[in-house]
Amino acid sequence: MLTRKTLTFLKELDANNNRDWFEANKARYKDEAQEPFLEFIRAMEPRLQKLSPHILASDKKVGGAMMRLHRDVRFSKDKTPYDPRLAARFMHARGKKGGTPGYYIKIDAKSCIVGTGIWRPDTKFVGQIRNHIVAEPAVWKSATTGKAFRSVYDGLAGDSLKRPPRGYDAGHAQVEDLKRKDFAAFVEWKAKHILEPDFPAKLAQTYAASNKFMAFLCEALGLPF
Repeated sequence: MLTRKTLTFLKELDANNNRDWFEANKARYKDEAQEPFLEFIRAMEPRLQKLSPHILASDKKVGGAMMRLHRDVRFSKDKTPYDPRLAARFMHARGKKGGTPGYYIKIDAKSCIVGTGIWRPDTKFVGQIRNHIVAEPAVWKSATTGKAFRSVYDGLAGDSLKRPPRGYDAGHAQVEDLKRKDFAAFVEWKAKHILEPDFPAKLAQTYAASNKFMAFLCEALGLPF
């Protein structure tokens, strides 16, 4: 699947992020990056099904788990056309736009970032998660501070409000989490880990450590897990 050639290609794309170089190396992209990554996604599918039958791991080149190579540069100062990383989102099959929890992986030439949860949910879904935290504070605490979760993830990441959201008790035991805009956790590894033969199994174990967290988010959003 993923090999040193994959990492070498990503390093060279980062250094030569322009259309002329990419067109001259398009065959390499397919052979050394795209196809190995799609094979990796296929290897993850049965492992993710064991975590939850509702998580998608589609290997479609367009509209699947693999994220776009071409960057949207319309509103960015950075006009480089390609993302020199391989990334995938394994999302909930019944989630709605702006409110879909799932798992994430991003690989560049130096590092591999693994994530779980939901990033930048729409306001409606943020409210549902906050209400569920208020309703089930002990379950939330167990999901985000339990031994399995903390053995992998160093707490939650993302942005928060400066003050408690309107309508919520400023003295609530979980007020810092009620202020969150994002409900996600990440861990970063060195890129060399993707070369290990058991990498898909290791990744699945990492995702499994967040099972209670994912189950909490899904229940908050009315989704099965």
